[in-house]
Amino acid sequence: MALFPRPARPGRPPGSDPDPAAIELRGVSKHYEAVTAADDVSLTIAPGALIALSGASGSGKSTLLHLIGAIERPDSGTIVSGGTEVTALRGAALAAYRRTVGFVFQRYNLLPALTALDNVIAPVLPYRTGWDKPGRGRQLLEEVGLGGRERSLPSRMSGGEQQRVAIARALINTPHLLLADEPTGNLDSHTATGILDLLTRLRRENEMTVIIVTHDPQIASRCDRLIRLGDGAVIDDIEISGGYPVDETIRRVGQLG
Repeated sequence: MALFPRPARPGRPPGSDPDPAAIELRGVSKHYEAVTAADDVSLTIAPGALIALSGASGSGKSTLLHLIGAIERPDSGTIVSGGTEVTALRGAALAAYRRTVGFVFQRYNLLPALTALDNVIAPVLPYRTGWDKPGRGRQLLEEVGLGGRERSLPSRMSGGEQQRVAIARALINTPHLLLADEPTGNLDSHTATGILDLLTRLRRENEMTVIIVTHDPQIASRCDRLIRLGDGAVIDDIEISGGYPVDETIRRVGQLG
């Protein structure tokens, strides 16, 4: 069960859509001057899926996350998330959709002058809510294994602890969709495994769709599906949760392309 009641999605009455987000991209393209970051991408991602998104630097991975999360708008094509046509949203409806999406970044993006608790609740401070913001923040820090560290500054925390704060912050609105851009890229292998364990558990408990950008075959091997990009286009799309032993799955993922 989700930790907290979810906000209604844009255009949906409260309580009408408890399911995690299904994602559909139809002919999505995005260009930056001479660079094609997304090239006619069409994908369907099942509700509640755990997806690994991989590819070389500059292949369009982060751009695809930004398009799905409505941080950027495609030049052409349609994106539908949880039954909402994201590419048709404007103004307040677009802002409301963004609040149903959680973002986790490789470099944490914590505010150094704020405590762990204040970093977690920072995204909702400008908004009126029907729940206690500090109380929810404390519960989320407890959920990610940082109970008692509410007053700690980022400079007093390890990289893994800072990433856990960032994950708690991404969950403050109980999102339907979690987008993680190389969340383990700056961490040692032991800490990276712990972060993935945490994301996997929170995905199950909060019934979220999760998309993780990663270069690590071990991380990808624990996902349901691997989508690999090259020059903005999908060049590999493989189900990787078909009962293969972990070592064999890692070998298969490492040999793609």
